[in-house]
Amino acid sequence: METMARVLVVDDEPHIGELVGVALRYSGFDVTSVLTGREALNEVRLSRPDLVVLDVMLPDLDGFEVAKRIRETDGGADRMPVIFLTARDTTADKITGLHIGGDDYVTKPFSVEELVARVQAVMRRSAGSGPDAHRLSFADLVLDEDTREVWRAGEVVELTATEYRLLHYLLQNARRVLTRAQILEHVWDYDFTSNASVLETYVSYLRHKIDDGRRPLIHTVRGVGYSLREPR
Repeated sequence: METMARVLVVDDEPHIGELVGVALRYSGFDVTSVLTGREALNEVRLSRPDLVVLDVMLPDLDGFEVAKRIRETDGGADRMPVIFLTARDTTADKITGLHIGGDDYVTKPFSVEELVARVQAVMRRSAGSGPDAHRLSFADLVLDEDTREVWRAGEVVELTATEYRLLHYLLQNARRVLTRAQILEHVWDYDFTSNASVLETYVSYLRHKIDDGRRPLIHTVRGVGYSLREPR
């Protein structure tokens, strides 16, 4: 029998934890709920959930600090996906959450159905599609699909899971102009146009790691989207 994926819900408002828990259980997840950041870290150590839904404004450690500590203890194939669920909805907060390793950022008030869809999407991305032992390359940029390693001009480039998926999609479509809608659909598995700034944020991160100090390969096509190509 297939084992249910385990989700840890961290929110100091019990009714929200209960609401999210019921919806996720109905969708086939095994759910544990806690109220504080320290309880969350303890649960992570004890049971190693498959994904964490994490509030930011907690009574002891805030969610950003909890996520940082999770990221300090995981990595590689054992990386634990984190989805922030919070009333903190400024662009600065979203950038902070994504920069420290969040896989998604959902603001309150929220749709339970959308949150479940985002959990399912992040779980699919985390599971991956199995080994595929070949490389994608363009100019002096190389991506190994089997090991998930990336090099630029022979130097290793460290990417987060989402940065890797974004670069992978750009490499798969090198020289093509990809619309923002296409990238959102293929990299994030759903359309969240209202949060399209997330895409711009990740493109900025990727440029900093891939293009910084080198010949730029990631280009903005004004009014359309992005393209991986040689500079003109």
